[in-house]
Amino acid sequence: MAAREGGVAVEGVGAERPRAAERDADRPRSFYRSEEGELRSDLHPRELVELARSGKGTLWVDIDTADRHQHALLELAFRFHPLSIEDTLNPQSRVKVEEYPEHLFAIVRAVKFCEETEDPYDVETSNLCFFLARNLLVTTHVDRAPAVDAVMDRVTRSPDLLARGAERLMHAVMDSAVDAYFPILEQLDVFVDGLEERIFTSFDETAVRDIFSVKRLVLSMRRHLAPQREVFNVLTNRPTPFLSREAQVYFRDVYDHMLRINDSLETYRDLLSSTLDSYLSQVSNRLGTATKGLSLAATLSVPFVMVSGMWGMNFANIPLAQHPHGFAIMMAIQLGLGVGLVALLRWMRIL
Repeated sequence: MAAREGGVAVEGVGAERPRAAERDADRPRSFYRSEEGELRSDLHPRELVELARSGKGTLWVDIDTADRHQHALLELAFRFHPLSIEDTLNPQSRVKVEEYPEHLFAIVRAVKFCEETEDPYDVETSNLCFFLARNLLVTTHVDRAPAVDAVMDRVTRSPDLLARGAERLMHAVMDSAVDAYFPILEQLDVFVDGLEERIFTSFDETAVRDIFSVKRLVLSMRRHLAPQREVFNVLTNRPTPFLSREAQVYFRDVYDHMLRINDSLETYRDLLSSTLDSYLSQVSNRLGTATKGLSLAATLSVPFVMVSGMWGMNFANIPLAQHPHGFAIMMAIQLGLGVGLVALLRWMRIL
């Protein structure tokens, strides 16, 4: 009995042949290298099913989960576990690695700069999912993934990458996804290097806004990378029939990259926190200097206010009121009182 699901006909599920335009639109990107070294790409879903079940050669299928026709292949063609298929549709799925009887399922967090905003420190993250079987690698993501595109370009230029097996292919994509964090670290390094001049030399008041923005970025990256480090630790050390010991050595290199990235983020977080404290201390020092100047002016004005108030009273007989040099005498007295009061407070280390 022929059935049709999502516009894609696959062996054992549908026999009706779709029109050429529909077939091209619903066809995922794929590469296959046979045991004889023959390379084929962009295979029809029927061929994907046959090659995946044959267990021969190396097959890589890249699926855009935004396309429901491509996403249907995960269940209809490859028959992956429903729970892992469900995780591919949830953009908030946690980073993890799980082993099922027929395949290994892993999620890593990919990152890239957001080009739609003016904020140079605005990045967007997305889940990159992997289904690994003995001769099959299926990657899933929403829209295009730079890490997948980079490895597909390598496969196009050097098909020998497929000859190394699906596990090494998964390592290449994961390694490319992790390497995308290093340009962000370089930009953070440039930002931190320029903070000293902005804070202590020019006292740029807009720097504090950038500090909070970058600190939020660092905390966000740490939140995503903390569980991802554990994923690569599992892929490196846990025995599994889907990863050979030789392949796990390569995942150890990615794990080392994760440790470097986490250490760098810890350093940047501490530097940003200390720089923010230094900025607030400088603001406090400037406020203290201004307050000290105002206190000095207020102290000098106290004798003038007091004496002028006393000699401004409406009494008939006020000392020196009729003296020809009364004004000069009173000014000298007020200045003397003010200077003496300032000297007293400085001697007492109050001012």
